[in-house]
Amino acid sequence: MAKPKTVYVCQNCGTKVAKWLGRCNSCGEWNTFVEEIEVKQSKVGITIEKQNTTPKLISDVEILSEKRISTSNNELDRVLGGGLVPGSLVLIGGEPGIGKSTLLLQFALHSNIKKILYISGEESNSQIKMRAERLSENPDNVYLLSETSLENILLQFKKFEPRLVIIDSIQTLQTSKIESSPGTVSQIRECTIGLLEYAKINSVPIILVGHINKEGGIAGPKVLEHIVDTVLQFEGDRNYEYRILRAHKNRFGSASELGIFEMQSSGLREVSNPSELLLSNSSDEVSGVAVASSIEGLRPFLIEIQALVSSAVYGTPQRTTTGFDTRRLSMLLAVLEKRAGFRLATKDVFINIAGGIKVDDTAIDLAIITSVLSSDLDLAIKKTDCFAGEVGLTGEIRSVSRVEQRILEAEKLGFKRIFIPKNNLKSLNISSKKIEIIAVSKVEDVFKRLFK
Repeated sequence: MAKPKTVYVCQNCGTKVAKWLGRCNSCGEWNTFVEEIEVKQSKVGITIEKQNTTPKLISDVEILSEKRISTSNNELDRVLGGGLVPGSLVLIGGEPGIGKSTLLLQFALHSNIKKILYISGEESNSQIKMRAERLSENPDNVYLLSETSLENILLQFKKFEPRLVIIDSIQTLQTSKIESSPGTVSQIRECTIGLLEYAKINSVPIILVGHINKEGGIAGPKVLEHIVDTVLQFEGDRNYEYRILRAHKNRFGSASELGIFEMQSSGLREVSNPSELLLSNSSDEVSGVAVASSIEGLRPFLIEIQALVSSAVYGTPQRTTTGFDTRRLSMLLAVLEKRAGFRLATKDVFINIAGGIKVDDTAIDLAIITSVLSSDLDLAIKKTDCFAGEVGLTGEIRSVSRVEQRILEAEKLGFKRIFIPKNNLKSLNISSKKIEIIAVSKVEDVFKRLFK
């Protein structure tokens, strides 16, 4: 009997080499090579009958009239772009214990979709039932299957004919075609392709749970994210009750949407109006607090920026942020030093976005610098003031997108004034607004109006 040939496969990009290497020459990652047995793929196992296809002229192709499948969860529907697309493959990732399984099980228990098959390779049916009793009453449309073999799963698909499949997780599946451990590049790729073929041919949406690596990305090869139609990231801080579901890739909708949930003892609750939860209910005006009008995807919401500026105790001043890019904070502090004349080089600066969420919108720059100066001068900003503007390197306040929605959100929550870039006034009807709009073009203009 011939000795099986072994190769070393990079778990990040899938590159194969004959000998072990410390660093992958293709992706540059260290210590990612794992030894696997290289065998020719056999035809053993369940095969999916494929339809004969021929090339068609694009004008002759008929658009299917299949509607999106509602998940009965407004936040999940928002991130997916309006619901699940029949035949789509959705991958959701997140840190261990963040609530991925809870989100999907809760969605399945409350969904109106007939014949949902929940497959788990990590828990037994009784363990899943224990979690289900905490989340909801027992529905009559959810079926459980504890299985890790792809061939057995495809056999159950053929017999059961589900209308929706949830697999927790893709890293636990394995196929007999590949002689390697579950979770390796070869196993993940083959199992995902097998599920993709079934989803496309039978128009059944499949949701996969994916583990993440220490850098925060989906564990396994990047080809996994290329195969699926939608990649969702479930993130949050365990010290806070809020969870955010972001779309990193979406072939059927916007990739900039997010959904917000609140973790409770009975499961995840949808947060339909995050602005009211992310703002402080305190009636006292304290220094270092400013409110920014931000937009994520199509949703505007207001967030509270908290800053603390103090004299540096140690030799090197600290720059610490929570929910904000530290490098961008360093840039904004340099602008204050150079353009506005404020001396912050010898002081510690701490920034926190209330609620534990992470915001990438550059329109919160104006709120960041005003909160920093408010803390430095120990002068409180009025609780009825709101800010929306991007700060440039020359100290100018650059225009922001969709300023109309930002203003309406601030007006709806009872704010009296909002500071916006002067260039945004060109396409804005001020007379129809009840809130006072203050247009500024330079950083100095903001400080004169706030701290005069």
